[in-house]
Amino acid sequence: MKVNDRLIIPLDVENMKQAEQLIEELGGTVTTYKVGMQLFTKEGPKIVKYLKKNGKKVFLDLKFHDIPNTVMNAVKSASDMEVDMLTIHAMGGFEMMEAVAKMLWQLKNNGKKPPIVFAVTILTSLDSAFLEDVIGTTNRTMDDEIVILARAAQSAGINGVVASPQEIKRIRKECGEDLFILTPGIRPAGSSKDDQSRTATPKSAILDGADYLVVGRPITGSDNRLKAAKQVLKEMKEGLNG
Repeated sequence: MKVNDRLIIPLDVENMKQAEQLIEELGGTVTTYKVGMQLFTKEGPKIVKYLKKNGKKVFLDLKFHDIPNTVMNAVKSASDMEVDMLTIHAMGGFEMMEAVAKMLWQLKNNGKKPPIVFAVTILTSLDSAFLEDVIGTTNRTMDDEIVILARAAQSAGINGVVASPQEIKRIRKECGEDLFILTPGIRPAGSSKDDQSRTATPKSAILDGADYLVVGRPITGSDNRLKAAKQVLKEMKEGLNG
């Protein structure tokens, strides 16, 4: 897999015009874009069609979380749009994830290319205080909870997980090399953490075993977005080269 295909840029913008401007500015340097709730709610499938028409890969990050049949059908609808990747919530449960995995297998068996599905473990904006105060977990750490969810996703047949940089090594150790790891919360050295409480540099995340990195504001908020993207890719290459 080329290093450029490992970098995902979020289109966390207000409308289609702003998305088009960002995509044009980054040109051929960036191959994959994340379409999240903000832009998809505003523009719908046309942003996906625009990206595909321009030869880009689409990571539809809507984090589906509902009863098994509802999520399964939502994933099928996303597959019909030919998205390349998408997210569901691991906390939706084993049956939900298994229903999705079975549907994806059926698509592949019918000669179609299913999207790569990532299960979200615990959002990077959350911390151990959330587990204790809201979930009520006192005898397991954040890492423990994330690994439990990652194992459940893998057992259900899901392709990969979304996890912060701090959990990459342990997930690799517990789940092996077959499970994709997609990592947000990436901040080049010297960048602000913004609202992410668990962050790492592009180089260290790759060295630890991440397959895909989502890098947002350090690139999209830069005065020179293309230069910032190339710098992140340089750091990622350093990680791949050890």
